[in-house]
Amino acid sequence: MMLCQGGDGTCRWSPAGPSTGCSSSPTPFPTYKSSSLSDSLLDWKGSSVPTGLGTAALTAERKIRGENLSRKVAMDLIPTFSMETWVLLATSLVLIYLYGTSTHGLFKKLGIPGPTPLPFFGNVLSYRKGIWNFDRKCFKKYGKMWGVYDGRRPVLAITDPDMIKSVLVKECYSVFTNRRPFRPVGFMKSAISLSEDEEWKRIRTLLSPTFTSGKLKEMFPIIGQYGDVLVRNLRKEAEKGKPVTLKDIFGAYSMGVITSTSFGVNIDSLNNPQDPFVENSKKLLRFDFLNPLILLMVLFPFLQPIFEVLNISLFPKSVIDFFTKSVKRMKESRLKDKDKHRVDFLQLMINSQNSKELDTHKGLSDLELVAQSIVFIFAGYETTSTSLSFLLYLLATHPDVQQKLQEEIDATFPNKAPPTYDALVQMDYLDMVLNESLRLFPVAVRLERLCKKDVEIDGVFIPKGTVVMVPTFSLHRASEFWPEPEEFRPERFSKKNKDNINPCIYMPFGNGPRNCIGMRFAMVNMKLALVRVLQNFSFKPCKETQIPLKLGNQGLLQPQKPIVLKVESRGGTVSGA
Repeated sequence: MMLCQGGDGTCRWSPAGPSTGCSSSPTPFPTYKSSSLSDSLLDWKGSSVPTGLGTAALTAERKIRGENLSRKVAMDLIPTFSMETWVLLATSLVLIYLYGTSTHGLFKKLGIPGPTPLPFFGNVLSYRKGIWNFDRKCFKKYGKMWGVYDGRRPVLAITDPDMIKSVLVKECYSVFTNRRPFRPVGFMKSAISLSEDEEWKRIRTLLSPTFTSGKLKEMFPIIGQYGDVLVRNLRKEAEKGKPVTLKDIFGAYSMGVITSTSFGVNIDSLNNPQDPFVENSKKLLRFDFLNPLILLMVLFPFLQPIFEVLNISLFPKSVIDFFTKSVKRMKESRLKDKDKHRVDFLQLMINSQNSKELDTHKGLSDLELVAQSIVFIFAGYETTSTSLSFLLYLLATHPDVQQKLQEEIDATFPNKAPPTYDALVQMDYLDMVLNESLRLFPVAVRLERLCKKDVEIDGVFIPKGTVVMVPTFSLHRASEFWPEPEEFRPERFSKKNKDNINPCIYMPFGNGPRNCIGMRFAMVNMKLALVRVLQNFSFKPCKETQIPLKLGNQGLLQPQKPIVLKVESRGGTVSGA
């Protein structure tokens, strides 16, 4: 049977087969118009191809109908804009793209190598596996200097010691005074770590006497009090016979010391987690450098002043309000009682407000006082507890170092005598062990300074607005400066070797006029904790201990998993055996 097309547009069936031609003349065979075909003759939704024909014709018709339908859907989805609107839309997209990439050619023009940035994001998405890890890869690939982009912001990484000294020390006051802008933060912008230029100089001058060796010595009994609490808490955990998570123990110690010295309150966060100071401090510390608001500020920095006007802050408002009211209440109480005997940061700052040696306009305002107290918690809690956890891990995995340190402790403070400030700061091996731990696990994996004006440093032109970054973690583990850099060797910091270490290579607390003002306090705080726990306990790895230790990808340097160790009381009690 054949289908023949007639001249009148009708279809005729010819049973004669291929040998019988087709004609436009009338024939006795039945004729059909597509509009009159019955449902029984339709093979597919409205198709005029009769049943029994080969699939070729059917497939062809389906394809044509599908293409027509796709075109219709596509046309329906495209807005019917005028030509002017289309031109405006295209121009806007081009301008947005140009804005997102306008700075990304800077380092190429300067002849500085670096990874390729993405529009708007720059290289920040590469931080997802850890900033420290990204910096090490760049150091290995590009050498002494490279350029990256945090959003649109150019960041110049430098590792040459002489250039680092120029940025952090020599040109600190003239060009590299400030850190990268960190907004919106409300009145917290007056905190010493966030303030800028003359305001920073004034606040640093006012606070510097608070961190002298003399003041720390007066404050030492407060720290010692929490050393005793630390031992009690650790013994209680050891008696349970289970492995101990160090962050919980040292976190409670750090929280107690910081809140006591900053706000004059006595807390035990491990046993009283519902304490308002504990709850609000922990809310303050739930901080991720990759959170959406910070990324928004990185990608669109022009939004910062808008958020400031709207009173939006990176710090939780309820927490800031709590600490503001608490400081105000404590200040009023101390002024009323004339209690000048307690020596802590809060009292020293209150004293500076009322000092007759200062002009009124130079003293700390009440909000500035609150800002310093809050930033002490923010900067001191996490860093201290994490650094102590790292160090105990190193001691547990290097029992010879742990034993040698315990021998020095026992010789300095026989029969578990309470540590004294003068003896503590004279302990050589303790200092060596702590410094080597901070080399491997520095408090800050990067140091940053903002270039205030166009400048040339050691033959390198640095434009205004560029962030100059020192990759501390990478420098601390660079084979160019440290033999077998991945090994834990306290002898690197012996009296014999210490003088050979370049201060622009080893910088756990920064360098120059804008280094960490609380460095001495942090070192004393950690040394006391180490002495107290090693007087009473020894630490060993257990099956829950991650060996080798892996680092997390957070902004701050932390272990991938909490460090868990077996604790043995030097009196015989074993935890996690």
